[in-house]
Amino acid sequence: HLPVNGGKGGAIKAGLRAAQNQGYSHALQIDADGQHAVTDIAHFIDAGRRSPAALICGYPAYDDSVPSLRFYARYLTHLWVWINSLSLAVKDSMCGFRLYPVTATLALINSQSMGNRMEFESEIAVHWVWSGGEVINLQTKVTYPADGISHFAPWRDNVLISKMHASLFFGMLWRSPRLLRRKLLQRKQREGA
Repeated sequence: HLPVNGGKGGAIKAGLRAAQNQGYSHALQIDADGQHAVTDIAHFIDAGRRSPAALICGYPAYDDSVPSLRFYARYLTHLWVWINSLSLAVKDSMCGFRLYPVTATLALINSQSMGNRMEFESEIAVHWVWSGGEVINLQTKVTYPADGISHFAPWRDNVLISKMHASLFFGMLWRSPRLLRRKLLQRKQREGA
């Protein structure tokens, strides 16, 4: 429990630091809004055991309860994440169900200035891909409860997310030679295998 609401990203960062201080290798993040299937936690833990260095990201399998505007609006951020990372590695950059390798994630957080609100999840995903980290995407059921509460503040969070994407875009331009070289090497390795 944090004494002051520092935003979703701030809470994730604090949770990762607490996990590290207690000696955990991984930290599971699942939003508390009741949208995600807690029955999928075991799948995330299993994936983390099989690939301990990977960032395990949930991607939603929506039911009919998903609001159309929210469904389509998410793809604008996904598109920018794919552009900014020069990769399609992250299927859903906003899903609040992830398993983070603690040490590697905190190393990224400590080496970069990252947001503390709703922009954090997309931002850490782009930095993860830039670092060459493996991403594993796991499908998870998502339901929007009729009485659900969203902490997304449309004006504030959309401004923060837009600023974050603009900053990441220029970061991508600077990193693009290295990112493209890595993609070519990976392609050659796959073709040679």
